Amino acid sequence: MHRDWRLLWAANGISSLGDGALLAALPLLAATLTQDPRLIAGVTAWGTLPWLLAALPAGALADRTDGRRLMGGAQLVQGAQVAVLAVLSMLHAGQSAGQSAGQSAGQIPGRIVVVYVVAFAIGVAETAVKGAGQTLVPDLVAPEQLERANGRFGATQFAAEEFLGPPLGSLLFALATPLPFWADAATFAVSALLVLRIRAQRRAHRPARPPAHSPAHSPAHSPAHSPAQRPAQRPRRTVKVADGLRWLARHPLLRVLSGLAAVANLANTMALSTFVLFATQRLHLGPGGYGVLLGAMAAGGVLGSLLSRFAIEHLGGRAVVTTTILLTPAAQLAIAIAGRNPVTVAVLAVISSGCASLWNVATMSLRQRLVPAELRGRVGNAGLALAWGAQPVGAVLGGLVAGSFGLAAPWLLAGLLRLVTALAALPALRRWPSAAAQRPDAGPATDVGTPSGT
Repeated sequence: MHRDWRLLWAANGISSLGDGALLAALPLLAATLTQDPRLIAGVTAWGTLPWLLAALPAGALADRTDGRRLMGGAQLVQGAQVAVLAVLSMLHAGQSAGQSAGQSAGQIPGRIVVVYVVAFAIGVAETAVKGAGQTLVPDLVAPEQLERANGRFGATQFAAEEFLGPPLGSLLFALATPLPFWADAATFAVSALLVLRIRAQRRAHRPARPPAHSPAHSPAHSPAHSPAQRPAQRPRRTVKVADGLRWLARHPLLRVLSGLAAVANLANTMALSTFVLFATQRLHLGPGGYGVLLGAMAAGGVLGSLLSRFAIEHLGGRAVVTTTILLTPAAQLAIAIAGRNPVTVAVLAVISSGCASLWNVATMSLRQRLVPAELRGRVGNAGLALAWGAQPVGAVLGGLVAGSFGLAAPWLLAGLLRLVTALAALPALRRWPSAAAQRPDAGPATDVGTPSGT
């Protein structure tokens, strides 16, 4: 784990801390503007909508540009956007929550529209950040270190974004509304500067190496064609945006994993989009208690990330993924049925977040090994477009379900949806390749560089 990887790791941790503060502060800000679950869920919907609209172009951009500059520049843009929100919250800090909430039924408060716009803009920049990050990690670490690197990334992100960040954000919000937004803007700036200090050149533009045991593609087999192969690959820098989505759709295992991730994100967002009301009204927590609960929920994510390498090496990726997709909906159903106090909800959420981190490390490491280098940004963002693009749908559904059937109903529906999907996907998980098949030098019998699905 050399200098460049440590810079990327530090940048991820710092920006995640600011994101965690924003994660708590933004719903709290929305709750001062309205008590309508549908309008509060709209913050999540608008913040995640860019994954439906901008993820594929951002992935293509990540494949054809310098990932360091793209990631750093996008984070500077995010910092500026959060700073705008901080200024606006300062200008309107004198307006009481009662004045905002006292508007007539059906009228949308003007300030929450501004929150929607800023959340959307931050999300657009985030698609570029994630696309660039997915291409950088495999170029900065050896293939056999991917679980270790992704596990550390996951542990740091959970610790900063969901364990330390939310309590910090809620505390800063309680002291002064603009503080968590200024803090997040500062973390984006510091993270961008660290990323821009990375020296290593990306290898994403190089064509994917053909299987070492494939005679039809061996350089020794047809040396006359080797010089012509490089110019022929140059147009890949300006290839179609949909190439990543097409490649993903042809891979039988990765497309199922992407589908599972989409359902999981839809269900999770459905439950969490009104969680601030669940915490304040059902669990009777204040802003500080809400932030502490969010932080406690992240403990499982940190633990799961730290244990991910051990679990995957000793149990196998398929066993880890199968266990997590069955255990998570059980925890969500238990929150809906028995979640009457903060301790119970926190314990069940620890289980859920631990499973999420194990899933992330196992599936991300697999994808980074299987996807050709020049397609990493597009395939990665194609998967994120499906997975995270489901979040705005989940947020809208969560607001509607909570408004019509109560604050526990989204958790019940989320658990049932995830359980049914997991049971349906179990046969497809048998396609999980062995460790030998994931090696870069795997032969043609196990080559997945050009997948063909059924």
